[in-house]
Amino acid sequence: MRIAWFECATGLSGDMTLAALIDAGADVAVIRKAIASLNLPDVVLRVETVIKGGFRSLHVLVDHPEQHAHRHFTEIRRIVEQATELTPRQRQLALQMFLAVAEAEARVHGSTVEKIHFHEVGAIDSIADIVGVAVAFDLLGIERVVCNAIPPGRGFVKIDHGICPIPAPGTAEILKGIPLADIPIEAELTTPTGAAIAKILADSFGPMPAMTIESIGCGCGTMNFPERANVLRIFIGTATVPASLEHVVMLETNLDDVPGESIGHVRERLTSAGALDVFVTSVQMKKDRPGVLLSVLCRPYVVSRCEDILFAETGTLGIRRLQIQRTVQHRDIVEVDTPWGKVRGKRAWRTGLQPTFSPEFEDCARVARDTGVSLRDIYRAAESAFACSGETTPQHTASQLHDHDHMHDHDHMHDHDHMHDHDHMHDHMHKI
Repeated sequence: MRIAWFECATGLSGDMTLAALIDAGADVAVIRKAIASLNLPDVVLRVETVIKGGFRSLHVLVDHPEQHAHRHFTEIRRIVEQATELTPRQRQLALQMFLAVAEAEARVHGSTVEKIHFHEVGAIDSIADIVGVAVAFDLLGIERVVCNAIPPGRGFVKIDHGICPIPAPGTAEILKGIPLADIPIEAELTTPTGAAIAKILADSFGPMPAMTIESIGCGCGTMNFPERANVLRIFIGTATVPASLEHVVMLETNLDDVPGESIGHVRERLTSAGALDVFVTSVQMKKDRPGVLLSVLCRPYVVSRCEDILFAETGTLGIRRLQIQRTVQHRDIVEVDTPWGKVRGKRAWRTGLQPTFSPEFEDCARVARDTGVSLRDIYRAAESAFACSGETTPQHTASQLHDHDHMHDHDHMHDHDHMHDHDHMHDHMHKI
């Protein structure tokens, strides 16, 4: 498995991440071509080699005309979706990062994603940074990301609403659930874009994992700190742990006053929001009242979204959050031909073993209804068709295995009315 470890010694930002990924081997010509396809006028990506704190690193700058407009997410989404040089995965990753910031801002300002608009994160340099990171990440074929604890910084920063303590409200909201580190530097070390990158790309947080290093990328920020090099290092290599190990979060809450119909509605909403699994267990609660334990299995980057649904729909007073690991088989969807029509199914496999096949119920039920053949016979025919096809273990790709290829059906990624209120984004999207 191709793995990356982010060493955020002095924080994280969009330009630092993009510079480090380029230094690690991402093709800058492809990234420039992708950014150019956004059709933002007169935008030029400059990459310079500099010495920061005595160490060589790359510095990324986005040259563009002066601008004053604040963009809504509908415009951001249109810009990204119409870019002709982005692959579906690159487009998806970029939109996920924009959405992470939008959801945080909506919560902080008591608004909705639909009404939030972008301030600094909607600026041209920020758009280029986010899209560039998505493209570079995909080019390097990274399948899993581990990030050390992130230092937000200390002190205060001026935003549109006045002087705020660091981390600024929107950044703090994005960083929920992410381990933080205290670095004695009076500055904003992690920007909203940097926090969103960690939220979307990182599968887990901790020290460098067991890996064989293939390349190291160094990307620096603009600010200089005494006795510390303001440099993000990204180590890329091959992991020595099983490819099927992944980190997920289990959310749990006990309910004894919610109608059964509402539980079904909550389950549908959680599934649509990206939950991997939602299940209900009967429990005995205080005063011998019967109740249910509602459990939600999800990836780290959708935890806040699922918690919001649980609070809003169930009225629960608390949600337990457990970070766990699970071992899964690699899987994809394949289609087989039966005597009565095509049936899709889930192919699953482990390294070195033959794949298995599970027909999709909805496909089998549809064929059974259309033909009058029993459901059992359709299932058997589909399994036999797969067995006779000679399917072998597929050569998986990074895009199949990485956790963040799952945008799901989030139609709420609409207009963002004030993606970030932080004046400091103009300064620090190039820092830090």
